Amino acid sequence: MAHPSFSQGQATVINVVALSVIALTVIAGLSSGSEEDSSSVETTATAVASSTSGQISTERIIAADAAPGDWLAYGRDYKEQRFSPLTQINKDTIGDLEVAWTADMYTTRGLEASPIVADGVMYMTGSWSVVYAVDAKTGEEIWSYDPEVPGAWARKACCDVVNRGVAVYDGAVYVASLDGYLIALNAENGEVIWRVNTIIDRSRAYTITAAPRVANGRVFIGNGGGEFGVRGYVTAYDAKTGEQDWRFYTVPGDPSKPFEHPEMEEAAATWKGGEWWKIGGGGTVWNSIVYDPDTDTVFLGVGNGSPWTRSIRSPGGGDNLFLSSIVALDPNTGRKKWHYQTTPGDTWDYTAVQDMMLADIEVDGKMRKVIMQAPKNGFFYVLDRATGELLRANPYVTVNWASHVDMETGRPVELADRDFNTSGKSAWILPGPLGGHNWQAMSYNPDTGLIYIPAMESPLVFDVDHDFKVTGRYKYFEGGWNTGVEFGRLLEIMAEHPDLPPAKGYITAFDPLTGKTHWIKEHGTHWNGGTLSTAAGLVFQGNGDGFLVAYDAATGAEVWKVNTYTSIIAPPVTYMIDGEQYVAIQVGSGGAALLTEGDAAAPASAKYGNFGRMLSFKLNGGGSIEEPEHWAREIPEPPVLNASAEQIDRGMEKYGEVCAFCHGIGVYGGSALPDLRKMSEQTHRMFNEIVLEGILEDRGMSSFADRFNEKDVEDVYAFINFRSWQDYELQEAAKKAN
Repeated sequence: MAHPSFSQGQATVINVVALSVIALTVIAGLSSGSEEDSSSVETTATAVASSTSGQISTERIIAADAAPGDWLAYGRDYKEQRFSPLTQINKDTIGDLEVAWTADMYTTRGLEASPIVADGVMYMTGSWSVVYAVDAKTGEEIWSYDPEVPGAWARKACCDVVNRGVAVYDGAVYVASLDGYLIALNAENGEVIWRVNTIIDRSRAYTITAAPRVANGRVFIGNGGGEFGVRGYVTAYDAKTGEQDWRFYTVPGDPSKPFEHPEMEEAAATWKGGEWWKIGGGGTVWNSIVYDPDTDTVFLGVGNGSPWTRSIRSPGGGDNLFLSSIVALDPNTGRKKWHYQTTPGDTWDYTAVQDMMLADIEVDGKMRKVIMQAPKNGFFYVLDRATGELLRANPYVTVNWASHVDMETGRPVELADRDFNTSGKSAWILPGPLGGHNWQAMSYNPDTGLIYIPAMESPLVFDVDHDFKVTGRYKYFEGGWNTGVEFGRLLEIMAEHPDLPPAKGYITAFDPLTGKTHWIKEHGTHWNGGTLSTAAGLVFQGNGDGFLVAYDAATGAEVWKVNTYTSIIAPPVTYMIDGEQYVAIQVGSGGAALLTEGDAAAPASAKYGNFGRMLSFKLNGGGSIEEPEHWAREIPEPPVLNASAEQIDRGMEKYGEVCAFCHGIGVYGGSALPDLRKMSEQTHRMFNEIVLEGILEDRGMSSFADRFNEKDVEDVYAFINFRSWQDYELQEAAKKAN
């Protein structure tokens, strides 16, 4: 397998800092409330924040436009508009945009990070939460830090071992690791300053994939794991010491115990019946947290319920606060200012964790300070960020679960013919659980007034778990996916809906005030990268076909593109060094693309290999990207199929319950994880040892002996073999036809 080659500027691995093992001092940082303590801080005896590198302050981020060459925070500044004032790369010059340098990220797993660039240094993360500091002009590595996340932790991650980046503040680099630690590193050399466990219950499948946010001496971080049955919360830590400042829970816990803070008493009244606290509740803040210096507010984007299906987690109904909500908190105390729930009583996995952005815009003749979001549910929201008043709510993609949002009540008006909870019948829904927009960053251009959204229409057939429908009891799997949706029989259920539309993805230029779509450019795949807007009237986006494309922000005309030969999901950033503007982006697919149709979700990576890299471009950069050797293998002839229809059927159900969330519903695998239809002879022979003994745990495939017995594994293998034969025969028939 050949990596793409570059004519110049290839980054090499040098100066990797060897972190010494230093005696640890434990500082007590006890959590308030009834959960177990999770906030003891490990600190080193000697490591401190850098006095020269990474000197980013709250004031510097607020004044980011004064130094437009830097990218100081996750969305460039606290507004998180992903809009850059730089104009050297424009419609007249972009024809000269070429590769300046590339850095190997040493992974074939998903890359989602948005790097921080300050004072000539780029700070970024790769998969497994590894941190890199590189020279932003050359790509040469300065230091790296590996938090050494155990391979078994991959099983606890909903959607790949990804990480969306770091925060840099006052000489320290902050990273949240997949296994739930918040870590402060010296920005100059990568040495550990402190490390704190953020997880309240390590027996549950909590993870972190988000980039921390930092302001006024506090670091804010949430967590993931809603599908596995956890309880969401956000914690604020002292940036210097790592001591816990406050914690805000997003869903109530056991109602027989004292409420951790007053908002939990408010929320508990909206959960009716059931024992949601035993199966998690959900509400994880796994992506977006935004700080607003104008109103001194921190906004949380809250995730879906656990299980997804409200009739299981809250059978008496209720809105289930604060699921699928934007929650505004006082950053000094952690107390709620206001909240707005985008999807009351969510039952479709309609998270509101998608990127939020702040803007000052004229609404109905009056200047308003607004917060804007395109959550999964398909409606675009504009809210007054001081009061939470709903100003606009328009669909930005096709929506079939609700007709509109009632502007008087702020609630979506649901359509009865799509209510699979009460009808007992399956129904296909748009948007599906991947959303009309997922975590991939959108951007805003204040000159055009348009939002550039990486949108998709990927329907899913929803059906309440058949065991629950038959027995009235929900089957909870400790450590496994607990959605309440019939994934085990999804292929069979989908076949009952011949009118199910195909998935598609596109970039859309959307007016947040009028709800008008100004232009759309459809992609070859629905799972594509985030966007970047610039004052030069350009919008940059990478896509699953492997192209980094620049569009005219006003018309959508394609003005430049380059084939990276690797599928892209990360957002681009832009910066300037020594008078030269760069556009940089990570390439490498993964994440929730694993849950879709494998190769079709990331065709470039499936064809050439998912070799993760950071690419940086500048005018007359001198570099080029050569087409690598074709990587994709055909499906080999599988072993003789020797299984009954009943065994295959049982295997399909077990596979759907346990395996499909990484290896694809249709056993497609894909670019980031093995395609099980293409197993080698050795893998066929060692299938039991891999699944039950965990002999590939160091690669993220730990033992599933707690979920499967030997008979289960035989059944699952029979189903995989059956699916392999189906597609092998189609492949061979197509060859003969040609």
